[in-house]
Amino acid sequence: MNETTLPYRPCAGVMLINRDGRVFVGQRIDSTLEAWQMPQGGIDPGEDALAAALRELREETGVQPDKVSLIGEAPEELTYDLPEDMIGKVWGGKYRGQRQRWFAFRFEGEEQDIDIATPEPEFRAWRWAEPDELPEAIVGFKRALYERLLELFAEPLGRNAG
Repeated sequence: MNETTLPYRPCAGVMLINRDGRVFVGQRIDSTLEAWQMPQGGIDPGEDALAAALRELREETGVQPDKVSLIGEAPEELTYDLPEDMIGKVWGGKYRGQRQRWFAFRFEGEEQDIDIATPEPEFRAWRWAEPDELPEAIVGFKRALYERLLELFAEPLGRNAG
């Protein structure tokens, strides 16, 4: 099976926006890259995408569902392909990339409600980023997806669309 016949891994992603309009990003614990990403992860079989997003947010950031409010949902699924050298090495070699459902949440909590030292930590560091920093902060193969998210979530980010 080559990379064009492999399926995409179903995934949910979270754009967590604070009161200042900045976005949560974390540095992956399993990477030496300086890349920063938003919380995201697989959707379990039979799991609703929104439920998966809230679960991933809790698992990766420690933020509980009562500390956020849903303010946007991407109207389309977004996909990305892994670089060739990663296909067959991640996710048990079963996927060519991810197809993602993205949600924007307003963070209603306080800084102490964020705790990346979770039972299965994903991030080694975190920070609030300006939205315009996101495409440059992410690994190159996800850049176009993050650029599209900025367009789709222009309103939740308090920007004029278009």
